[in-house]
Amino acid sequence: MDLLKKLDELDKRFVEVNEMVQDPDLVKDQKKYKDVMREHGHLTTVLEVGNEYRKCLQGIEDAKMMITAEDDADMKEMAREELKELEEKVPQLEEEIKLKLIPPDPLDEKNIILEIRSAAGGDEASLFVRDMWEMYIHLCERKGWKYENMEAQETEVGGFNKIVTQITGKFVYGTLRWESGVHRVQRVPATESQGRLQTSTVTVAVLPEAEEADITINPGDVRVDVMRAGGPGGQCKYNSLSRSLDSYSYWYCCNSAGSEISD
Repeated sequence: MDLLKKLDELDKRFVEVNEMVQDPDLVKDQKKYKDVMREHGHLTTVLEVGNEYRKCLQGIEDAKMMITAEDDADMKEMAREELKELEEKVPQLEEEIKLKLIPPDPLDEKNIILEIRSAAGGDEASLFVRDMWEMYIHLCERKGWKYENMEAQETEVGGFNKIVTQITGKFVYGTLRWESGVHRVQRVPATESQGRLQTSTVTVAVLPEAEEADITINPGDVRVDVMRAGGPGGQCKYNSLSRSLDSYSYWYCCNSAGSEISD
């Protein structure tokens, strides 16, 4: 990959995006506004490293010229040392640029719903849930993120069977997305009187905040099924009453399950 050519292309794109950002009508289309601002931030990050890479290459050329043209031995030695440092720096900058060129996942910028549940371990697992939750709260405070508890099921020993917290801020999902899964701890719990080790587990779910979407269901695509009790003789009263009412949308079922509801 010719990085300099790629950086020149990004320079041109950055000028175009910068003009779009300055357009006052951009904010009228919120989706487009978010996309443009995301691209603007990405280009800014890449070009910061790219400009450092260009300066490094220019410094190498200047050092080589000084070594060739300079008569003073001390100046030549200084130029050689500078050349060596710059040549060692170039591969690092090239790798950094290649990584920065990977477009960011749009989900990384989203706020999250954090859910922690106790699994194996009983009361000790509930205490582990509290420890995990407090760890994430400390991270929120360090990052300047805001958080709000949506649900908490406390236990008698001071832990949580389940706790759900909404976390909002910059790059929340991108930071915590890999926390999802089962977490295990092996320790002597506060609930253990004989000093025995116990293994406890909790499950962590990190869910990106969903965007609002407009869904229109055509009444003609809806099927209504009425359920009645079935039985002989004296149950005729109950047989005539609707005990359950289920509605199905053909559109929803076809798009979510991949097949239509058959009669």
